[in-house]
Amino acid sequence: MRRPARSLSGNLQRYILAGIITVGPLLVTWMVFSWILGTLARAGLPLVKALDAVAHESWLMSPWMQSVLAVLLTLLLLYIVGRITSLVIGRQIFNLVEAILERLPLVAKVYTSVRQLLATMTAQKDATQRVVLVDFPIEGQKCVGFLTHTLTDSTTGRPLAAVLVPNAINPTSAFLQLLPMERVVETDLSMEQAMSMLLTGGAVAPGALCFTQAADASR
Repeated sequence: MRRPARSLSGNLQRYILAGIITVGPLLVTWMVFSWILGTLARAGLPLVKALDAVAHESWLMSPWMQSVLAVLLTLLLLYIVGRITSLVIGRQIFNLVEAILERLPLVAKVYTSVRQLLATMTAQKDATQRVVLVDFPIEGQKCVGFLTHTLTDSTTGRPLAAVLVPNAINPTSAFLQLLPMERVVETDLSMEQAMSMLLTGGAVAPGALCFTQAADASR
């Protein structure tokens, strides 16, 4: 009797694990898109309410229709803002608004930090902003980070790296690490690949990755 029971227990564990491996990436993807769509819907809901107050259409009262319209209106508004700021006049107006925000004591710090974070997340790989690996939280365990700036130690003259280490699933929350440049492992990952790894918890990742520095590998 014990052998069939053990066999049944082993089958249950094996199939449950297989189900987790199959459903896990889908669940993470659904969570990420649910958060994005929910944020867009909440942002566009005031526009839908204003449209409903003007049109007085019965179909606008449906909750799911309001959510769909809120997402579409938010995307349309973002598109319009993007087109306007791509023009010279729109860019000048945006620079003026930015200058006003940067003069406000508390708003300036929050706005500047968020702007730099988003710029880092969406920037293309270049000489100053690239995807790297750093030891975090302990030596020997690597985390994906974005090298955002290089500076110099005023005491020793050693080059230092400012690396933004985002949290997985929620990359809008991150740690800023300052460390010697030789402790940074260069990778050939693009920003898109790194963001895919973070948003999916590593489920979507390249087949190979430079984990060890060349100097360490040659020892």
